[in-house]
Amino acid sequence: MGSSNDRGQAHTLEAFAAAILLVAGLTFALQATAVTPLSASTSNQHIENQERAVATDFLTTSAENGDLTAAILRWDPENETFVDSPPDVDGEGYTQARGPNGFDAALGPFGESLNRTFVERSIAVNVELRHYNTSARTERNVTSLVDMGEPSNNAVTATRTVALPDDANLTAPNYTDTTLRGLADGTDPGAFYATETASGPLFTHVEVRMIVWRM
Repeated sequence: MGSSNDRGQAHTLEAFAAAILLVAGLTFALQATAVTPLSASTSNQHIENQERAVATDFLTTSAENGDLTAAILRWDPENETFVDSPPDVDGEGYTQARGPNGFDAALGPFGESLNRTFVERSIAVNVELRHYNTSARTERNVTSLVDMGEPSNNAVTATRTVALPDDANLTAPNYTDTTLRGLADGTDPGAFYATETASGPLFTHVEVRMIVWRM
């Protein structure tokens, strides 16, 4: 009698264990199936995170070595455009891509780095300069430095704020002796795209917003 009961209990335990294994197998299969449609999205998110990190590091490095400041000061005050910049439909200037080396002449070292880091890797770039239009800092204007078209849905952004002092010289050829203070006072001919919004030795802050996406 005891032997029959032991065998019965053993069969019961075996059946219970088999049921647990079956349920576990089905659960694993369902989880694997559920993850499959998200794999492309997960991959895209990983790429976007990488591109955002590259853009952030790019702005940080360019700001620290002075290339970023030099680029946003590469302004022709009399034509009121950036160097080598065709006017857009609204008459405002911006620098457009013109092939793998298209940014070099227009933006100097900053442009060369843009080419190496992004354009030559088939990544499009827009660079916007955001600045307040009055000392009250109630409204911002946007000036386009680089325009490579309409960003895709997978575009990512990175920002960096640059402080421009009163005595900063423009970096555009033929205007390297022109200062922001001189333009504000009318001592030098022409106008800068950003309005003076600070006091003392500081002229204004410019927020550089970079948008990148795969072409």
